[in-house]
Amino acid sequence: MRDAIFEYLFVIFIYLSFSHFFNSLTMVFLCFRSSVLKWSNIFLEANMMQRPPPEDFSLKETRPHLGGGKLTGDKLTSTYDLVEQMQYLYVRVVKAKELPGKDLTGSCDPYVEVKLGNYKGTTRHFEKKSNPEWNQVFAFSKDRIQASFLEATVKDKDVVKDDLIGRVVFDLNEVPKRVPPDSPLAPQWYRLEGTKGEKVRGELMLAVWFGTQADEAFPEAWHSDAATVSGTDALANIRSKVYLSPKLWYLRVNVIEAQDLIPSDKGRYPEVYVKAIVGNQALRTRVSQSRTINPMWNEDLMFVAAEPFEEPLILSVEDRVAPNKDEVLGRCAIPLQHLDRRFDHRPVNSRWFNLEKHIMVDGEKKEIKFASRIHMRVCLEGGYHVLDESTHYSSDLRPTAKQLWKPSIGVLEVGILNATGLMPMKNKDGRGTTDAYCVAKYGQKWIRTRTIIDSFTPRWNEQYTWEVFDPCTVVTVGVFDNCHLHGGGEKNGGGGGGGKDSRIGKVRIRLSTLETDRVYTHSYPLLVLHPNGVKKMGEIHLAVRFTCSSLLNMMYMYSVPLLPKMHYIHPLTVSQLDNLRHQATQIVSMRLTRAEPPLRKEVVEYMLDVGSHMWSMRRSKANFFRIMGVLSGLIAVGKWFEQICNWKNPITTVLIHLLFIILVVYPELILPTIFLYLFLIGVWYYRWRPRHPPHMDTRLSHADSAHPDELDEEFDTFPTSRPSDIVRMRYDRLRSIAGRIQTVVGDLATQGERLQSLLSWRDPRATALFVLFCLIAAVVLYVTPFQVVALLVGIYVLRHPRFRYRLPSVPLNFFRRLPARTDCML
Repeated sequence: MRDAIFEYLFVIFIYLSFSHFFNSLTMVFLCFRSSVLKWSNIFLEANMMQRPPPEDFSLKETRPHLGGGKLTGDKLTSTYDLVEQMQYLYVRVVKAKELPGKDLTGSCDPYVEVKLGNYKGTTRHFEKKSNPEWNQVFAFSKDRIQASFLEATVKDKDVVKDDLIGRVVFDLNEVPKRVPPDSPLAPQWYRLEGTKGEKVRGELMLAVWFGTQADEAFPEAWHSDAATVSGTDALANIRSKVYLSPKLWYLRVNVIEAQDLIPSDKGRYPEVYVKAIVGNQALRTRVSQSRTINPMWNEDLMFVAAEPFEEPLILSVEDRVAPNKDEVLGRCAIPLQHLDRRFDHRPVNSRWFNLEKHIMVDGEKKEIKFASRIHMRVCLEGGYHVLDESTHYSSDLRPTAKQLWKPSIGVLEVGILNATGLMPMKNKDGRGTTDAYCVAKYGQKWIRTRTIIDSFTPRWNEQYTWEVFDPCTVVTVGVFDNCHLHGGGEKNGGGGGGGKDSRIGKVRIRLSTLETDRVYTHSYPLLVLHPNGVKKMGEIHLAVRFTCSSLLNMMYMYSVPLLPKMHYIHPLTVSQLDNLRHQATQIVSMRLTRAEPPLRKEVVEYMLDVGSHMWSMRRSKANFFRIMGVLSGLIAVGKWFEQICNWKNPITTVLIHLLFIILVVYPELILPTIFLYLFLIGVWYYRWRPRHPPHMDTRLSHADSAHPDELDEEFDTFPTSRPSDIVRMRYDRLRSIAGRIQTVVGDLATQGERLQSLLSWRDPRATALFVLFCLIAAVVLYVTPFQVVALLVGIYVLRHPRFRYRLPSVPLNFFRRLPARTDCML
């Protein structure tokens, strides 16, 4: 009798266990599907059709003629092996001596004119100097040479007409060829000749040779492509340059307490706070809770500072005497270069700083020193990485302190070849034109190519190299239109955007997606989002190679934290990181704008994705469907398992039964089977591994299907500049979306609170039933082998549809009746 009762209870328990297990899974799936449907309703206007991207927006693999194509062993003859060779005729004009006087005073104002066919370049002129030194280089593209002779003419600058002093003529067939790493060609003295070939007084030192863009004279040379550009400033704006971002530090100011403050009104309790200013950054502590003349705070203020440190830390202790009136009780200025530098989490020593106060006596400011002091810990944090880029596109993750840097793991080489199909960006002389240049950023190194004047198909063929310290980083290449030639953007027909360099597009390449030692040559579409939609501005042709110096070191990098350890030991809050990143981008932009030639603010901000944190309906849709794409795999697995349980394919279901029984009988095979299965999937997918680097995807970004009003909202300024009726409409739309999100979040919270109420005795009868069930389950599972339970559960879950019921199961009904805290909501 007792055995029969035990068997009966066991059967009931197994049935309830099976039902609870399977229906719990069903309940979770139903809740998830319900939430997904509600989230989908948020974006009803989105285009759900997964159509392929337009052909024009696709990435194209190319086969350019890199490095001249001549192989010597494993090396290319050119040091620029990732770009096409471009031949140039170089002329280095060094100096002249013993030039004759041409003026009435017997002096001359000499300059040199270098002429090759229709192209003509001139040096600067010197006043009243017979032995001038220029040391200027001219580069003539061999593709555009239409003459067989080169003339270097020395002239005397005059008001009416420049006088000829003499010239030197070269036959291009006699000009030598130089291939780096050969040493530079030594200049020689040449005797000046007259127009009829006769010798005249004076000599000119110069060197003439044929070379490529790999020549070290190339960046500083005057190019025949820019013959229409005049003026020293304009010429400086078209040359290629390398920039370095300033070294950024986090400045931590721990305000502890102040002592012996002297408020003007001694009959009231002071409301004291501390204001700290570094450059354009200003922060303040909360008002001290101890309203005495010895207030305490113990509060941290974080700033961004850049070397060289130009502005001091200015602290002022202020008393709020009225709602809109504050009284300064004392201030001090602390030079940043004298502060301690901390590389780890060990605390620095605190210091007392004297406060100074100014008063007005007879209209003059007088300084009063007294015994008021402030107690602080101030240090420069070298253990953090100062985030100046979006964390999704970071090109550098090293800490500020160079002592903490790990060795480099490889080299990144980028060849910027050319661009095709560029759009006209401004008007000049009644026609559209574009003066394009590229900017690439990786780590602290920025590069800027030379500007190709008036061309929709510019050819740069410049190659640059960076050290790589982490493979999970991104290199960014942007293309811009130079609006600071011929007198600036204001004189370019108004197309310069008020003197700002216009963005043509950019490309991001994540190094971890590249195979090592492979040269990737692709043509990337340059896509820019405008208020009227996404627009292709052309294509840029790049050659990229990631070379790994140590495969072991690179594999090790995948096991270390992404950011320096200080970010995890003493993490900064999300709001702090947002504010500090904003300050860091402003500092980098300001410093690079002050370089010569300047890398302008609009260029730096576009490269650093300054506006990526702003609200965008389009970006919200894109992120939602990205989540759905990630979860679609789980949904597909759930549908497949549902087909197995419903015996859609009996053969597959029988095989699943056999596999399940084998794994239950031999549980030690479960983990090896899982990992072997994952291994086989990975090997199977190797055939379809991506062969191209990632690029901008308009469909993923929902840029090709965004509503015009959504784009207008995205490009709106902050604060808004739109009329009140449009702002009201957008606010109502945002409230509608937020209401739906609020409902979904509430539903998810309800499910979680029902789980909590299983043991909270909020529903005493439900909790009593669950507790009793847990006791029976514990006893049965204690005396029953786990393999038997697992086998019975699996067979029950995979039972034939004729043994299934359409009504909800007992556990699901029980769960849905549990109380939540929704009743307590107002």
